[in-house]
Parts: sequence; structure tokens; C-alpha cells
Amino acid sequence: SGVTVNAIGPGYVATEMNTVLVEDPEFNAMVTSRTPAARWGRPEEIAAAAVFLASDEASYVNGQVLMVDGGMSVAL
Repeated sequence: SGVTVNAIGPGYVATEMNTVLVEDPEFNAMVTSRTPAARWGRPEEIAAAAVFLASDEASYVNGQVLMVDGGMSVAL
């Protein structure tokens, strides 16, 4: 039926809702030290992954979890 089923596995993303965590030195150090990208993600990076998965370019991608986590999932 032309339906693909995929998911996005986001890492730590700095948003307005979690500013308290981003600005907490101890928590921020934990995130940045455990993430190979050494930073928090940005909402537009998650959005870009969603746009890709919804595009024709991803028409042959099915049953996948696209990790957008700065490498944290492979570093743990």
C-alpha cells in the first residue's frame, strides 16, 4: 500500500521545556561527556530526520529506527 513504518530515536535535545536541565552544569556535563557529538541536539535536527523519512527519498526505508542522538546510543 506504499506505507512505510519508521521511527526516530532522539537523544538529548535542548528545548524551551528543558532549559533548567541544559543550564544545570552537572547534568549538562553528563550529557555532553557521554555524547560523541559533545553537545545537545537541536529541534531542527529531529525535524530534518522527520522530513527525510516523510520524503520520497526514504521510500525504500522501512522498519527502521533512525537514531538522531549525536552518537550516544553507540557510545553507551
